[in-house]
Amino acid sequence: MLEIDSEAAAKILVKFIRDTVYKHHFKNGILGVSGGIDSAVVLALTQRALGSDHTFALLMPYKFSSADSLTHGKQICDQLNVAYETVDISPSVDAYFDRFATEDRVLIGNKCARERMSVLYDFSARKKALVLGTSNKSELLVGYSTLFGDSAAAFLPIGDLYKTQVFAIAKYLQVPDEIIKKKPTADLWADQTDEGEMGVTYNELDEILFQLIEKRKRVEEVEKMGYARATIDKIRRLVINSQYKRTMPPVAKIQNRAIGVDFRYLRDWLK
Repeated sequence: MLEIDSEAAAKILVKFIRDTVYKHHFKNGILGVSGGIDSAVVLALTQRALGSDHTFALLMPYKFSSADSLTHGKQICDQLNVAYETVDISPSVDAYFDRFATEDRVLIGNKCARERMSVLYDFSARKKALVLGTSNKSELLVGYSTLFGDSAAAFLPIGDLYKTQVFAIAKYLQVPDEIIKKKPTADLWADQTDEGEMGVTYNELDEILFQLIEKRKRVEEVEKMGYARATIDKIRRLVINSQYKRTMPPVAKIQNRAIGVDFRYLRDWLK
């Protein structure tokens, strides 16, 4: 089921990070650290893979961000002896909404996510560092991310780990209990939580996703396992409707070898 060997998984991911960074002729890695469990785990893995001197973190709060987010972000950076920069994105985000006003919290959240990625990629150039993403498999499968925001990265170390598995690895990596125990949140507004937004707990979400994706079971089979049909259908719709977030933009075929259709080489095929 969802149980994993945290030590073995961590070793694989550390090697994956190191190999990916080095084969693209980089020495440094950079990521946004939110104070949440996903970025804490990726930071810990990156520090193990590249060392503290080659790992860099950005803390990018918005005016609505929880004070705990910044505190916990600094805490994990200090624990791992990783250098970080704090960049308040409030002035740049507010400047945009001063012109195009909205009360829609999702629009504001999406803008914040894309502003953070813009800052992150600017610093990646300054630091000559490859950007590591912090999305997990649960979020990627149901589309719980902002396209070209938190979903943008050079590679995704924990993209094949379900959220509940991330918790297990976090304990193995000795991520602070304050980070592990708090409710996962995108920190879009006061008291916002991931599970509240999705309308399902991560435990149930992961269990159903595991059966649908890993075991390739039909909806009817998953329902017989005791899960509510409405919940299964909702999760399945989320997976289907967010497929566009998991693929490269499609190219209309005009020439003999269209990119993504006939021209389909691995990322490092020229190496």
